[in-house]
Amino acid sequence: MNADRRPDPERETVRVELGARSYDVLVGAGLLREAGQRLAPLLPGRSAVVITDRVVADLHLDATLGALREAGFACSTLIVEPGERSKDLATLADVLEEILGRGIERTTALVALGGGVVGDLTGFVASVLLRGVPFVQIPTTLLAQVDSGVGGKTGVNSGHGKNLIGTFYQPRLVLADVATLDTLPARERLAGYTEIVKYGLIDDPAFFDWLEGNGQALVDGDRDLLRTAVAHACRAKARIVAGDERESGSRALLNLGHTFAHALEAEAGYDGSLLHGEAVACGIVLAHRLSAELSHCGADDAARVAAHFRAVGLPSEAGDLPALRWHVPALIERMKRDKKVQDGRMTFVLTRGIGCAFLSRDVPQEALRALLDRAFASPDRAETR
Repeated sequence: MNADRRPDPERETVRVELGARSYDVLVGAGLLREAGQRLAPLLPGRSAVVITDRVVADLHLDATLGALREAGFACSTLIVEPGERSKDLATLADVLEEILGRGIERTTALVALGGGVVGDLTGFVASVLLRGVPFVQIPTTLLAQVDSGVGGKTGVNSGHGKNLIGTFYQPRLVLADVATLDTLPARERLAGYTEIVKYGLIDDPAFFDWLEGNGQALVDGDRDLLRTAVAHACRAKARIVAGDERESGSRALLNLGHTFAHALEAEAGYDGSLLHGEAVACGIVLAHRLSAELSHCGADDAARVAAHFRAVGLPSEAGDLPALRWHVPALIERMKRDKKVQDGRMTFVLTRGIGCAFLSRDVPQEALRALLDRAFASPDRAETR
């Protein structure tokens, strides 16, 4: 990536090419106040339900409603509790019943205003409500702007694991207003940064080089750098999604580190002590170390990735995670329930070096167990759960 390149000072448009279901991802500051005029030409009606969480509502709901109403939309709101625990079947049922009770029509649009939890939940609701109503993503977290808000994956968690219940359902538009990131807690912005790094590690080593030089300023909130990185990540994801919408092949590379991460999140209980991006950072390091131990890449690659995460303040070792008693057999069982399992074999995204990720279903169980035993062998870790 050319580190000197700067996008248009106001806006960048990224097209997700999916035939009749193609849509734009708009990236820039100030898009929230343009929501109504941006949505009006793309939606079949002028009725909308804005779904958000309590924290985001306090920050951005009034501005969103004002912009929609100015464009002639009749709006109502539905507010869920913040956090991963709202991404479950009970909340899904409550939201569906509440919206149906309002007497909506198939032309009513759902607007997801918030982070990944709100986006995944709203997209799932839209995909099954009246057998499908239009929806729009307005992601307000870095993680949602560069990953979960783009590409049409929706879903909720199960007691058996993360994102095991869901659909593929594309939005009509994504508005990634980087100004909303100014209100994001530093820990949340840092967790979202992991998903930006992922794109460099999959197939863009020059982008990873650029992040090594600019990552700290980016996570500190430099708006120009954020806009550059968000647009770059969205272009990378749009290209992958256009070629493999339903994750039958190359799209699975976007799960670099996630097989480990989802197991860690499930074991932590989705209680907020371990954020998704934090788990993914640790998972990406584990994926590189597993690749090195299987002789796919050098140990220096794994060390370089770990060093970058450590430099910006993300976890790179098991000891950086919450002080739980991590049971390796339980983690492996979680991995065996991952939605990417095929013919009983776990799927891992491994690497042949920085920017050379590939899929593998041939990871020896003994190698996986040995890696996790070493990573989580810490006799002084408190059993606090």
